[in-house]
Amino acid sequence: MRIVDTRQLYGWSAGMIVGIDHIELIVRDVDEFVEFYKKLGFKLLSRTEHHGGSAEMQLPGDNQPIFEIHTVMGEENPGINHISFKVIDIDKTYEDLVAKGVNTFYKPPHPSPSTGRRNVLLRDPDGWRVQLSDSRRTDYKKTEGDA
Repeated sequence: MRIVDTRQLYGWSAGMIVGIDHIELIVRDVDEFVEFYKKLGFKLLSRTEHHGGSAEMQLPGDNQPIFEIHTVMGEENPGINHISFKVIDIDKTYEDLVAKGVNTFYKPPHPSPSTGRRNVLLRDPDGWRVQLSDSRRTDYKKTEGDA
């Protein structure tokens, strides 16, 4: 019996989007949103002080996207700030996009120590913020008491 790598079968490569990593919400009261989403079945993954107070929440199960919930700051308005797409290899994805002529980057691959991800930031044709996040995480801290 021969084992086939389905990523190759369907033409997937390390430089392709493989799912949604997270959706960032900008809110007035992080604690209120944490309690609300807990009631909906989300689990609290972490709390940090970056961005004026933040939480990461996720639905139970494998490979579920994360909700990053941040406090509204400055000129931001409450709402969805951006959607981040998950990639297998952030550096390869960046190189592939540059080779394809994508030139709307405003931040090349960089670490995000508060979340343990490496990200790339770019704009879509209408100027909306798009983020690509490496699927590998490091130094990720769970909140005590929440699995």
